[in-house]
Amino acid sequence: MVAIKLPDQAGKIASYRLTGTPLEVEKGQKRFNRVAFAAAHIVVDPLRTSEPSASPVFDWERTLAFRHHLLDLGFGIAEAMDTAQRGMGLDWPGAHELIRQSLNSAKDRKDAVIFSGCGTEQLDPAEARSLDDVIAAYLTQLHAIQKLGGRIILMASRALARIARTPRDYETVYARVLSEADQPVILHWLGDMFDPGLKGYWGAEDFAAALDTALRVIAANQGKVDGIKISLLDDQKEIVMRRRLPNTVKMYTGDDFNYPALIEGDAHGHSHALLGIFDPIAPAASLALEKLAQGDRNAYAKLLEPTVPLSRLIFRAPTQYYKTGVVFLAWLNGFQDHFTMAGGAQSLRSIGYFADILRLADQAGLLSDPDLACTRMRQLLALHGIENA
Repeated sequence: MVAIKLPDQAGKIASYRLTGTPLEVEKGQKRFNRVAFAAAHIVVDPLRTSEPSASPVFDWERTLAFRHHLLDLGFGIAEAMDTAQRGMGLDWPGAHELIRQSLNSAKDRKDAVIFSGCGTEQLDPAEARSLDDVIAAYLTQLHAIQKLGGRIILMASRALARIARTPRDYETVYARVLSEADQPVILHWLGDMFDPGLKGYWGAEDFAAALDTALRVIAANQGKVDGIKISLLDDQKEIVMRRRLPNTVKMYTGDDFNYPALIEGDAHGHSHALLGIFDPIAPAASLALEKLAQGDRNAYAKLLEPTVPLSRLIFRAPTQYYKTGVVFLAWLNGFQDHFTMAGGAQSLRSIGYFADILRLADQAGLLSDPDLACTRMRQLLALHGIENA
């Protein structure tokens, strides 16, 4: 097997020999017994994007091809979410065009299920003066997405987190926005480890109080809610909420640390999935979900177990920088020809982080072409003064 010199935890350079066998997924329809969405990243065009701080110019061919790769593996697409650098390089006009292109690209696929992020980021939180401002911002996006024929993931709002004074304010805003949804939506409870601007969402920093508010919103608008994605990186909090949801409302795990057990479930129920980590680990997740549907829980666990250390590394604090690890793996695996991101986000992690990703991806069978991955890793190492002659 191919070998490469990588920095280790002690800051020294050591040889690493790849040992993993790339996972192969057979073509054809996938049969899952869980609803599984992958939140997909975007590919920028580095030759046409003027500055790292500017709005990105998309490489549409590669961006859309990756979505079809995920669809081919049996996943629904969670479009224009934080994995796509929403609010961290991708603004609302860019997100709207991404949603339009994604829906149009998949319009002839009967297997394509796409839900799209609806937020309020065109409203600067500092300029929000009332709940009506937040409602108007949400409805601008909701109407625009529905006009395209899109389904809605109602994202958490930084503006609402800043302007709301009581839990009742959240209930008022969600009731007004959900009343104009033309199909049931997925709510999104994103923790402040992903976005510090969402601290105290649902009107409380205490989980139990915030949970009560979220459940009241769901109960009052049950016919408008398909499910809720909870991204708090705490499996026990998710389980507590899951057991209190109405039977008609799905729990979508957003827990990139504990997803195997949450998706498998227990005697009281299970979670479906809407995960950023399903972007880089898609082959393993697809194979595992098929095994779970077949009742082979041992094979399910065996496939996903080695992806957990990789996911915990990709999503390590500062958690909001996880997109860098996602796009890095897409580059190693040949889904794009460069390692450049919107907002210059490729610079947000250290070379040791990237070296550890390569090791763990190899061990999980997630380097589709080990020779290509090592060639590209050597290029990145050389930029950091680490030669592999």
